[in-house]
Amino acid sequence: MRECKVRELGRMDYGRALELQQQIAARRKQGLGPDHLLLLEHPHVITMGRNGHLENLLASDEILSRAGIAFYATDRGGDVTYHGPGQLVGYPILDLREWKRDVGAYVRAVEQTIIDTLADYEIAAGRIPKLTGVWVGERKIAAIGVHLSRWVTSHGFALNVSTDLSYFQYIVPCGLTRPVTSMAALGVRAGWDEVGRRLAVHFGRIFDCEMLMQPRTEPQSLGSGGSESIVFAAPLFTALEREN
Repeated sequence: MRECKVRELGRMDYGRALELQQQIAARRKQGLGPDHLLLLEHPHVITMGRNGHLENLLASDEILSRAGIAFYATDRGGDVTYHGPGQLVGYPILDLREWKRDVGAYVRAVEQTIIDTLADYEIAAGRIPKLTGVWVGERKIAAIGVHLSRWVTSHGFALNVSTDLSYFQYIVPCGLTRPVTSMAALGVRAGWDEVGRRLAVHFGRIFDCEMLMQPRTEPQSLGSGGSESIVFAAPLFTALEREN
């Protein structure tokens, strides 16, 4: 079974997280180190994918600045999206040559990971045909935008846990005029760190990885991965079930 290191990074600036992804992805392209799953939340930021349309950004630079929202153009797929506090952001950095060389299968597997995680909280989520992401009815609860280079993934997903949904007023989310929702809006009270740990268990099952939880530390050495590993396995999932 392949190993996948899980890093809980807390709240991190988008630019810094992007640099960390690039660092790890460069090593994976060289066949060095294991796969990673980075779990974090960002300060308020709007990102535009490589296929994005500026008309889906509904606010000027001045308005965004007054609202304390940063802006980044990125190389991920998809259109425009928002990240902010209370949102669980996951950046899987996987070498798909060691899983499946199939981009569609990868995106569907990420969606299924989120769907199964939400099921733990009795939220019935699913897909809408031809639309990427995870939905509760007609409301989007998780966005997905990925980038692949030499079969190594970067970027990933954003699950609205307790996100302030009013910040989506500045964009047309993912270019779709459909409403968004969050776990909190659906009556679930959970922190993004707890949800992230449940998600990591499902991720390991779906991607057939042994998830290794790293102690939360400053992430300068994310690429080299020299810190002690703790196996993140089914018994922890059982304990979390008992807590709730």
